[in-house]
Amino acid sequence: MPAILTKIREQASRVQLQPSLAVGVGVGVALAACALYGTREKKQSPPCHNNNNYKVAKNGKLHVVENGKSTETCGGRCGAEQCALCRGEVDTDNKQNIDEADEEKSTLEEHVPGLNLEFVRQLVSLARIMVPGVRSHEVLLLSAHTLCLFTRTFLSIYVASLEGSIVKHIVQKDMRRFAALLMQWFGIAIPATFINSMIRYLEGRLALAFRTRLVNHAYELYFKNQTYYRVANLDARIENADHRLTEDVSVFAQSVAHLYSSLTKPCFDLLLIVLTLASYSSKMKGNIFIGPSIAFVVICITGQILRMLSPRFGALAGEEARMKANLRHVHSRLIAHAEEVAFYGGHKVEHEQLQSAYKELTTQMTSVFKAKLWYVMLEQFCMKYVWSGTGMVMLALPILTGTKGGSSEDGISARAEYMTTSRNLLNSAADAIERLMSSYKEIVTLAGYATRVSDMLLVFGEVARG
Repeated sequence: MPAILTKIREQASRVQLQPSLAVGVGVGVALAACALYGTREKKQSPPCHNNNNYKVAKNGKLHVVENGKSTETCGGRCGAEQCALCRGEVDTDNKQNIDEADEEKSTLEEHVPGLNLEFVRQLVSLARIMVPGVRSHEVLLLSAHTLCLFTRTFLSIYVASLEGSIVKHIVQKDMRRFAALLMQWFGIAIPATFINSMIRYLEGRLALAFRTRLVNHAYELYFKNQTYYRVANLDARIENADHRLTEDVSVFAQSVAHLYSSLTKPCFDLLLIVLTLASYSSKMKGNIFIGPSIAFVVICITGQILRMLSPRFGALAGEEARMKANLRHVHSRLIAHAEEVAFYGGHKVEHEQLQSAYKELTTQMTSVFKAKLWYVMLEQFCMKYVWSGTGMVMLALPILTGTKGGSSEDGISARAEYMTTSRNLLNSAADAIERLMSSYKEIVTLAGYATRVSDMLLVFGEVARG
C-alpha cells in the first residue's frame, strides 16, 4: 500500500497538481483498495486427498493404522485447517512431536556385549565377510602368518636350548666351545628378528585386508536404495553412521588380526614348550607329571578368579566408542552449520554442547581407568608372583627328586644347563599363558566393537531392502 501512495504522488508532481488534491486522491484510492481487499472471496485451501490414518514411530516411519484404532488424522476437515501430513509437518526426522505411546521396540535387542553365543554369532557372520572363501587373498595371508608364528616358536625353543649349552660350557671353562656357541647364538638372532618383524607386517596386512572387505560390503549396502539418506533421516536405530563406517570398522579389523596372533602363538608355545620341558625332566631322571600338574591347577584357579572379578570391558568399550562418535558428530555439525552459527551468534551454545560431549567422554574414560586399576593389580599379582613361585617349584622338583648319577663336575654342569634352559622355556610359557589370559580382555573389548559393526550392517541391510 505505501508503494501505491508513492506512485500517485510521483504522477501528481509530474502533472503539477495541487498537493492537497493529490493527497486526497491518494487517500481515496487507498480506501477503495482496502475495501476491495476486505470484501474479496477467500481462497480455499486445496482439498486433502489423504484419508489414510497414520502414526509416527520412533524410527521416523509412517504406519497406516486400521480403522477403529488410535490415529492421527485430519478427519476429513481439510479446508481452512489441513492435517499435519498434508501440510508437510509430520516429523519424519524423528526430532519432535512423537507420541511416546506409539514408540516401537527396536529390532536390535538390547544386550551387554561379552563372551557369549551372541558374540560368536556376530563374529562368524563378520568372518564370512572378511574371509569370503578358501581361495581368497585373506587365506593366503593367514597361512603365511600362521607359518611365521609356528617358526617363531621353534626358534624360541632352539635359542633357549642354545643358551643352556652356553652356560654349561661356561661352568666347564671350555672357552673354545663357548666362543663357537656364542657366534651361533648371534647368527640365529638374524632370522629370529626377521620373523618377529614379519609377524607384525602380516598382522598389519591382515587388519587392512579385513577392513577392506568390511568397508566394501558396508559401502555396497550404504549406497543401495538411498540407505545413506534413510539411515540419517528416517531411521533412528543407529547414530553417527559415519563413525561406525570409519573408526569402529578400523578398530574391529585391527583387533581381530591382533587377537589371532595373541591366541595362535601362545597355543603353539604352550604345546611345544611343555613337551620340551617334559623331555628335559626325563633326562634329569625326575618326575615329569608333578610339576606340570601343580602348574595346571594354579593356572586354572587364578584364571577363574580373574574371570570372575573382571569388569565388563565390552560394555565399557562400546560406551566409550559411542561417546567418541557423539563428540565427532557435534564437531561435524558445527562445521556444517558454521555460517548459520556465526550469523545468529550461537557460538556459546555450540561451545557448551562441545564441552558437554567432551565431559561425558572424559568421565567414561576415567571410569574405565578406575576399573582397570585394581584389576591390573590383581592380574599382575597372579601372573608375576604366583606363577613365578609355581615355576620355581617346577624347576626344583626334577633336580631335588632326580636320581641321575655321574661325576660331580658333570652333574653340576648338567644341572646348570637344565636350569638355564628350563628357566628360559618356563618364562616363554609364562608369557604365553599371560597373553592368553590378557586375550580375555581383548575378546570382551572386541565384542563391543563387533556389536556396533554387526548392528550397523544389520540396519543397513534392512533399510536397503525397504
